Amino acid sequence: MTAYDEGLSEAAMPSPTRRQQTGTRSARSLLLTVFGEYVRPSGEAVWTSTLLHVLTGLGVEEKAARQALNRMGADGWIAAERTGRRVRWAPTEHGRTLLTEGAERIYSFGRDRESWDGRWLVLLVTVPESQRDLRHRLRNGLTWAGLGSPAPGVWISPHPSREAEAKQVVADLGLDAAAFSFCGPFAGVGSERDMVEQAWHLGELAEAYEEFVARFAPRPGASGVPDTSGVPGASDVPGLSGAPGLSDVPGASDVPGASDVPDSIGTPRTPDEILFAQIRLVDEWRRFPRLDPQLPLEMLPPHWIGLRAANVFDDLHLQWHATALRRWTELAAAD
Repeated sequence: MTAYDEGLSEAAMPSPTRRQQTGTRSARSLLLTVFGEYVRPSGEAVWTSTLLHVLTGLGVEEKAARQALNRMGADGWIAAERTGRRVRWAPTEHGRTLLTEGAERIYSFGRDRESWDGRWLVLLVTVPESQRDLRHRLRNGLTWAGLGSPAPGVWISPHPSREAEAKQVVADLGLDAAAFSFCGPFAGVGSERDMVEQAWHLGELAEAYEEFVARFAPRPGASGVPDTSGVPGASDVPGLSGAPGLSDVPGASDVPGASDVPDSIGTPRTPDEILFAQIRLVDEWRRFPRLDPQLPLEMLPPHWIGLRAANVFDDLHLQWHATALRRWTELAAAD
């Protein structure tokens, strides 16, 4: 298990079900997103006041924001730099490595899928019920590596290339002497699709994607279509001016109840609103690499909504990026 996964599971995955995991946003989760999206790439430390301004705009109380900062510092993700009575924060070397790893996983997630040769990676490893902490760490690590468990002690992935990552997880936990793995096609006993459903519960995952699309996807003529004015070059990017690229996403406007989602993103117009919308977008999306094993198309239901959700994320992230980054830079410089 990577340390990034530990931080992700603590900050963004406090609940046991996929629906809860994708619906819960904490101060620490949002702070991780801010550091990963803006502080890490800039290479500059950021004042506490800047972070408090952003988190307050995201609905986080100041006390909770300060507690999240202190906890991230205590956990070695970030370090404080004092100038008189003021404090700036920057990722530690350890934290920068983990944030970079997470960013690579997040921004490559959901894109083109490789053709599948029909082989499964199968890992057999068990941990006694009495060792709950070890069981939890094993599950977190293997889940982040994209494996699912259709039965106790059995883990599978349609990506044999994940074997090295799974092997590292098992070795780090001292379980390699009691684990076995092999690769091969599904045989004639049972149903391959039933195995997939038991390992990943695609219905719940589809629900999480539906909620994401309903919250973020703009619809032609609806108030949810983001305003591209003020975004340099937006009119020159195919599919961004007037957001036709998003309205072309099959089914994006047909999600049941899309207009009734309580916390749906409206039209972010001011620079602050666009910055906050971008942070919320990334914060919610970064949960999906842990939930979605990126199954081959052959193993997915027809018209899989995960593909539509990936298009929504990619288009909106690109559309909001310039204005959000400019506003972040202004805030960081003003303090």
